[in-house]
Amino acid sequence: MDPASLELFAQTLFQVVTLAVLIFGWLGLLIPVFPGLVVMWIATLVYAIIHAGLGNMNWVGWLLFALITLLMIGGNVADNFIIAKHMRDKDIPWSSILWSFAAGIIVSLFFTPIMGMLASPVALFLAEWRRLKVRDTALANTKAWMTGWGWSVAARMGIGMVMILFWGVWAWSIKL
Repeated sequence: MDPASLELFAQTLFQVVTLAVLIFGWLGLLIPVFPGLVVMWIATLVYAIIHAGLGNMNWVGWLLFALITLLMIGGNVADNFIIAKHMRDKDIPWSSILWSFAAGIIVSLFFTPIMGMLASPVALFLAEWRRLKVRDTALANTKAWMTGWGWSVAARMGIGMVMILFWGVWAWSIKL
């Protein structure tokens, strides 16, 4: 294999691996405790560092990396605001929210992330039922959490897709 073909093969392999990590991070956004946007950003950070080290970074690459960084930060902040707004609209106390969060993490660690996704709203329901002693109100509060989580997932998935698209433009752009 000649050096040019080997370099092309290495570049293609690196892009495929980076894209695979981006997709893994994007799919991980479905799991409440998984930092998918951060995983995606780390993939683009490694990509930027390696390309900068090879002297292949141009102003377009740096601009797109900066935009990806802003999207990651904004997505993580927006996620918390969306869920908190839906929960605080129902006056759900932070103690119930923390029980829900802890249950999701603990169950995810010992079983599977899917089980953690189920444990979190169940824990919120139980905490609210214990606090309020009214099943229907506890169920309505749990529904508010699930609605907030749904909107949050949709927002993060959209932001993650934009991050992938920006990386794709960066990875396959014409060198300027």
